[in-house]
Parts: sequence; C-alpha cells; structure tokens
Amino acid sequence: MRPAHLSIVLEKEFTGAAVGNHTPVMLWGPPGVGKSQIVAQVANKKNVEVIDIRLSQMEPSDLRGIPFRDKDLVEWAIPAMLPDENRHGKHGILFLDEITSAAPSVSAAAYQLILDRSLGQYRVPDGWAIFAAGNRQGDRGVTYSMPAPLANRFSHFEVDVNLDDWVAWAYSNQIDERVIAFLRFRPDLLFDFDPAHNPVAFPSPRSWEFAHRALQKFSERPDLLTGALQACVGPAAGVELNAFISNLDQMPDLEAIVRGDDIAAPKEIDLQYAVASALVGHAIRAKQTGDAQHVHGNILNYAGRFPQREMGVMMVSDMHRAIGEDLFSLPEFITWADKIADIMIYDHV
Repeated sequence: MRPAHLSIVLEKEFTGAAVGNHTPVMLWGPPGVGKSQIVAQVANKKNVEVIDIRLSQMEPSDLRGIPFRDKDLVEWAIPAMLPDENRHGKHGILFLDEITSAAPSVSAAAYQLILDRSLGQYRVPDGWAIFAAGNRQGDRGVTYSMPAPLANRFSHFEVDVNLDDWVAWAYSNQIDERVIAFLRFRPDLLFDFDPAHNPVAFPSPRSWEFAHRALQKFSERPDLLTGALQACVGPAAGVELNAFISNLDQMPDLEAIVRGDDIAAPKEIDLQYAVASALVGHAIRAKQTGDAQHVHGNILNYAGRFPQREMGVMMVSDMHRAIGEDLFSLPEFITWADKIADIMIYDHV
C-alpha cells in the first residue's frame, strides 16, 4: 500500500484506540522505504508522543520488568519506557520497531502486550495505538520468521514505494528541488535495492534525504560532492545525480517565469523536469505572500509551454498536492485545464 494511504489507515487506527475498535498494525517493507517516518508523521499530525521501542535491542525482562520481593510476595517493577497516562498523556503511539529482528524470546514477551494490551499488572492506556514495523526475510536484514501467534495479533500492510507520495513529502520538508527534479527524471532510482548483492549504500527514500543534506554541505566543493553523493545513494546513482545537477546551469530564468515574462521551455527533457520542480518550489514559497495568486497564475500559464503536455500535468499535480484546492479557483487554471482536457479525461478513464 502506498504511504499516503497507509497514513490514513494509521490515523484511523489511532482514533480507534480511544473508542475501543483499534487493531494493532504491522508495517512490512525493505530498509529505507519510510516505515518509521509514516508513524512519526501520524504522531506529529495528531500532536501526540511516540514511544519507540526497538525490540531487537531488548531482553524479555526489559518488557516484563524486574522482579522484587514485597514481604512474602514477588512483584514486578513496570518498565518506565512503557506508556503511562500520567507521564506520557492519555493518547499516543506505542511503536515496536524492528520487531522482526527481535529474538524469539522477546517476541514471546510481546504477545500479551500487543493483543491484550497488558503485561502482568501493566496495562496500555486506552487511548494509545500499537504499531510495529520490520523488514521481510528476503531483505538481507537481521530477521527472524514472525511466529504465527504473534503474526495473528496484527493487521498486516506492506509499504510500497510511491514517487508522488515521496515528492509531496519532499516539498513539505524542504528537500532540495534538484533532488526532486532528478527523481522525476529518473523515477526508477527512488528505490533500487538488490538484496542479492547486499549493497552498503543504495537509493531509497531515506538515502535521498541524505543526498539532500550532502548537497547543502558540499555544493561549493565539487571535488568532494560526487563522493559525498555516492556515499549516500550508491556509486551509480551518485554519479548520475551529480551529472544532472552540473547540467542545470542551462536552465531558463526562473524569476522571469514567475514574473510572467515570455520565456520558452527548454527542449532538453532533464531541464524540463528541473524547471517544473523548481517552479513548484516557487509556488510553495509564494503561498503565504500577498503575491501568491499572481505567482501561481504565471506558473500555471507556463505549464502550457512544455513541449510534452504531460510535463505540465505533472507540475500542476505537484502544485495541487502542495498548495491545495485554492489553485482551482484561479482563472489561469481554468485556461490551462481546457487545453489539456483530453489528457485528463483519458487518465480518468
């Protein structure tokens, strides 16, 4: 399932925890596809705390607690890391990450916590959702087969990689527009992991964020930039990204486009992707200004100048995801939509 849809699922499950119809959710996927990020985004949207427990680093007693003697009885000290209504709030997310990397003895200790929401005398507060994540056995991580009793305590979703969802996330998190443009140009490189070769650095949604950071640090050091990018996304993808960026000095004047000047679209397909991504970034930055309608209108006018109309559709779709439905009220949008109506009807069918 694509990340945007999984976010909705997790939000519904979070809400369900407060009304008694919550089912624990297990997210499956290879490394770097954003499993933990999806959970963090839901918590941020709901303004609640995430307690992230890495079961791969636990012993069974870490969950069950430490026994101590109380007169003639043995009691168990409840671990402080588990959700507590007084310390952590009435609502939140208990996230059991790396659950498939946990030793079987630890998984067994988690059975009761996950299904019954209790462990000995401890009980998970009613308003807390339980989510988990882990790698599949074929992903070359340190994984154990999930025991059937544990698997039967979850609803299971596999995290797919989706470029549109990643682009929407990238714009909202100020990822370098050159990285976004490159992945629009080379979408197959958003995630390129071959577990048979077990690479150290490889392209993934997570490692492209690392490449963004490398660009901020090494753009002024061309002697180091290629190596820094390769260290993030692997040898081949790092070279391709660096070559793509090196060619961007031929881009048209973006500020002139935003002003509404008569600027032709570049003929080269890589430059078209770069221009489209950069203009979406301009549209986002203009959103909170008094000049937003003028800027957005000029960008919409430019959408019709791309040699391939599909390029304009991609750019306007990204603008819509980033800006919202206010875009539809602009007269320039109506004009542009009339020009590409046949494409939109075909895609809808």
